[in-house]
Amino acid sequence: MKLITEATSEKLRGGFYTPEPIAEFVLRWGVNGNNDFDILEPSCGDGVFLEQIKTHNLKYNSLTAIELDEIEAEKADKISLKNKQVINDDFHTYCNNTLQRFDLIIGNPPYIRYQFFDRKQQIEAGDIFIKAGLTYSKLTNAWVSFVVGSSLLLKEKGGKIGFVLPAEILQVSFAQQLRHFIAHFYNKINIISFEKLVFPDIQQEVVLLLCEKNNSKDHNIEHIELRDASELKMLDVERLKSPQKRIDFKANKWTFYFLEQEEIDFLETIAEKRKICTLGKHAKVEVGITTGSNDFFTVPLTTVEEYDLGQYARPMVGRSVQVNSVIFTKQDWEKNKFSKAKAHLLVFPEKQKLNQKNGAVKYIAKGESLGIHKGYKTGIRDDWFVVPSLKISDALFIRRNNLYPRLIINEAKAFTTDTMHRVFLKAGTNINSFTASYYNSLSLAFTEVCGRSHGGGVLELMPNETERVLLPYHNDNSKLLSQIDKSIRDKTDIEEVLKITDEIILKQHYGMTQKEIDLAHGIWKKLSYRRLNRGK
Repeated sequence: MKLITEATSEKLRGGFYTPEPIAEFVLRWGVNGNNDFDILEPSCGDGVFLEQIKTHNLKYNSLTAIELDEIEAEKADKISLKNKQVINDDFHTYCNNTLQRFDLIIGNPPYIRYQFFDRKQQIEAGDIFIKAGLTYSKLTNAWVSFVVGSSLLLKEKGGKIGFVLPAEILQVSFAQQLRHFIAHFYNKINIISFEKLVFPDIQQEVVLLLCEKNNSKDHNIEHIELRDASELKMLDVERLKSPQKRIDFKANKWTFYFLEQEEIDFLETIAEKRKICTLGKHAKVEVGITTGSNDFFTVPLTTVEEYDLGQYARPMVGRSVQVNSVIFTKQDWEKNKFSKAKAHLLVFPEKQKLNQKNGAVKYIAKGESLGIHKGYKTGIRDDWFVVPSLKISDALFIRRNNLYPRLIINEAKAFTTDTMHRVFLKAGTNINSFTASYYNSLSLAFTEVCGRSHGGGVLELMPNETERVLLPYHNDNSKLLSQIDKSIRDKTDIEEVLKITDEIILKQHYGMTQKEIDLAHGIWKKLSYRRLNRGK
């Protein structure tokens, strides 16, 4: 994976190239005994795929390799292969101008953010999306346009693509239309993931995306997870010929293809079968307060006292470790306040209303000396130190979760920053019933499906994703709240909590069978284990 994070020439070239076992397997799957394929590699780097073709004496009709970097293209050109052409150009330009079509397209496309494209690349990439009937945006990464463009270069009657891609293809929102495109364009899709990181130096989880079109009416997908890339040597490509899971064209993410068909069917039907609404039916979820500089605006008691800022200090909670249960009480906040925690949010008025007698002016001047006023968010305000959207929510939802996600009653009436989401109840919803209703295996399973995992085993959800989680709301669930709160405060294993809540919330109140409850619990355990295992 060529990871691009800064605009230096070295970074823009990238440097995380495909391990040989992966290149060998993608070619073994792609060629699979054929000897007359026209093959394209749209970003060949220094030629690892070409070397594997040579090493294994693979037969083909023609071989075309594209590489933008001149030095890398020269390295690839020195690899001795017949009927081979190395073109030193940008793939997007090549894609929009070539008339040649291919049987097999393989490679490890660059992972480059839109803003690192030059203007010509942006235009060319946009043209590829137009040809595919897709919308190009500034959130798009280069690997997305490589997959789309390569698909358009396959022969009319069929063809294959095999790419090494970031695992975010399965879940991030900017790749949603790509998933939709692939699901309709290809008839067979195989995803291979790895328990261990292929590129540990960049903490980037990758998958192999292996797609084939044959112009049939079938659209199936399969997921295989291996321990590491070395296990590819033992994987029989025949296993990939007939993926069994039916593509769900309505699915926003592909995360649930890690599951078995029975589990997928359960997730797709349980809401309608048991008439279970989403969390968004009962509440509106918004991001927390965007201060522009949490280090400046969120402070411990010592800073409040040092600058005499009591007039402007408001209760706040900004980290999950500051909340040890499902109810954040005034006593919990007091405990944080007298620790070293940043338990205060500084809420300043506009400049003319500032108290000139306390330390507010001095503290604001300190912020300016640190350049806080020149930040992206602070720099666009009339008074940079006046934080907007100061709303206190009924509940809080942790944005980034570890062992399990948490929904918390904001009894302390505390502000929160963008490290947590603000949850505002809709009319007719009881806060205690709402919160207790979340702590069950079905809601936890849907949270894993709706969210996305990051390095270190973190599960992150955006507000709209949180609202899509199924919530088996029932007024009588409020009777469970104190028990849930006490158990979690006492650090009781969440499994023990779910044994009680599943029985009442899912079985008694929603009529779910034990088999359905076991399915929900198994899905949550499978997806959370997979996520947490990456953090080890």
